[in-house]
Order: sequence, then C-alpha cells, then structure tokens
Amino acid sequence: QVQLVESGGGLVQAGGSLRLSCAASGGTFSDYAMGWFRQAPGNEREFVAAISGSGAIKYYPDSVKGRFTISRDNAKNTVFLQMNSLKSEDTAVYYCAATRRGLRTTDRWYDYWGQGTQVTVSS
Repeated sequence: QVQLVESGGGLVQAGGSLRLSCAASGGTFSDYAMGWFRQAPGNEREFVAAISGSGAIKYYPDSVKGRFTISRDNAKNTVFLQMNSLKSEDTAVYYCAATRRGLRTTDRWYDYWGQGTQVTVSS
C-alpha cells in the first residue's frame, strides 16, 4: 500500500510559479510511474503530467507543455511538479497518483492517490 501526500499549493498571481511536491511511502518508489492530475469545480479530472519510474520518460498534455515540468527524486521518494507562467485556467485541486501498470495518462490506470492540494491563480 502506497501513501501519497501533496504539498506546495497556494495562491499565486497569473504569470507566477509554484512547485508542488508529493511524498510517497509504503512501497518501492522507483517501481511506480507517477502522475499529476487536476480537477476544477464542475470539471472532470484532467491529466497534467506523468513520469516513469526511472524519470527518463515524461508525458504532458498540450495545455501545460512548456510551462510545467515533472521530476522525481527516487532517493527521497518524492515527485515534483514545477509550474511556471501560471494562468487562471490552471486553478484546480492538484493530485498526485501512483501506478505500477506502466506510464499512463488516464486516471483509471492509477491505483494510489493523494488527498490533493489547492492551486489558485488570480488574474
């Protein structure tokens, strides 16, 4: 059983930056691909980024490509999401998730989820 705890959310002005962290425990961290998803009120959960267990492969949707960067530190069991040039439409609760079922971009493949951290971008 893997436990995930996100941190780093907050309120930021448009154009600003935030760095989210997700600390994992309870498993061999490098065995898991990690993903970030977000959900705004009234919207479905949306894929934001994913990274393979080694960190060598990363996926992003077009909506965040070039602005967001996912990374991981397997020695510290932590995955990060660096968010730059934030826009009001990035406002959402951000979740990290873990899976051993390959590097995935859809939430149904992820088995473990954090509690989420709120990101609010003011325009």
